[in-house]
Amino acid sequence: MIEDDFSRLELNLKAATENFRYFRSLLEPQTKLLVLVKANAYGHGAVEFAAMMQRAGADYLAVAYPVEGLELRRNGISLPILVLTAGTDFYPEIIETRMEPSIPNLEALKKLVGILREKGLKDYPIHIKLDTGMHRLGFMEEELPELITFLNQSPEVRVKGLFSHLCVADEPDQDAFSLEQIRLFEERTERVIEGIGYRPMRHILNSAGIERFPQYQFDMVRLGIGIYGISALPDVHLAPVASLKVKILQIKHLAAGDTVGYGRWGKAAEGTVIATIPVGYADGIDRHLGRGAASFSLNGHRVPTIGNICMDMCMLDVTGVPCTVGDTVTVFGEDPTVSELAGILGTIPYEIMASIPRRIHRLVVR
Repeated sequence: MIEDDFSRLELNLKAATENFRYFRSLLEPQTKLLVLVKANAYGHGAVEFAAMMQRAGADYLAVAYPVEGLELRRNGISLPILVLTAGTDFYPEIIETRMEPSIPNLEALKKLVGILREKGLKDYPIHIKLDTGMHRLGFMEEELPELITFLNQSPEVRVKGLFSHLCVADEPDQDAFSLEQIRLFEERTERVIEGIGYRPMRHILNSAGIERFPQYQFDMVRLGIGIYGISALPDVHLAPVASLKVKILQIKHLAAGDTVGYGRWGKAAEGTVIATIPVGYADGIDRHLGRGAASFSLNGHRVPTIGNICMDMCMLDVTGVPCTVGDTVTVFGEDPTVSELAGILGTIPYEIMASIPRRIHRLVVR
């Protein structure tokens, strides 16, 4: 790949560093900061972004699946890696690369202990997931006595962390539920700590939690969407790290009545000029952004989509905008923002960013 690729996702190193420093400033000096790089770093490029965070001073990284962590290890990432959805099939690889699995139930813990016992290993670091109300993964309260008993009988593992997940930390009208989750987390983790006789680090805050409940940061926090430029606070404007930029492939001058794209949904008025760019729904550009629903930036102007979004391309109405083949169009970044596109689609920025495929070249800019 070269820097003048027709389509590229630019990762702004300065913006990522500034966002990291902002969240770091909300924490006590001793609190560890974990950065989530799952789902290809929310579409930003896991290897590139993990390397940036390693240099920035992150204490931990987290991935969803073991294969994501293995990719980071193969590319020289040495930070501790928490595997949030470890499953059970990849325990040998997790152990070999010294990643730290999340353990959501006793069945998973028993399988891991069995493998560690076969290998003659002891004190392997694990993180125990507690369900405090999200009801996705994790130990329920009634399961804690059996968990504690098994941990005390299993020198093969040592609990490195106890954690849970807030499900409405970004919704002020549901703060009572978030605070109850935190209360249950504190109560249940103290019960586990008393039962096993030592104190693992605890972590429950996500990005919104760091901003809105910093008094409950415990020993570590998990920074996800915030590092990529989305704040939970209306008066905080973080810098977007990623900008999706593409170059115009072709420009056409249409006659009145000409139609554009599949289904002929684009209708040209007299003097219409269109530009074709090399991104489509296979690149995360949702089809609902077509037919003029969204507009992108071109040479200081906003230009709307025209016609349906294709798999690998889409067309823009550039009538009246000076441009030529090879000019750069910003699909999202500073203008428009990914939040604007998410608003059009009735979704969240996470979904748009995580939809950018690996075929789009990631380019770190300083």
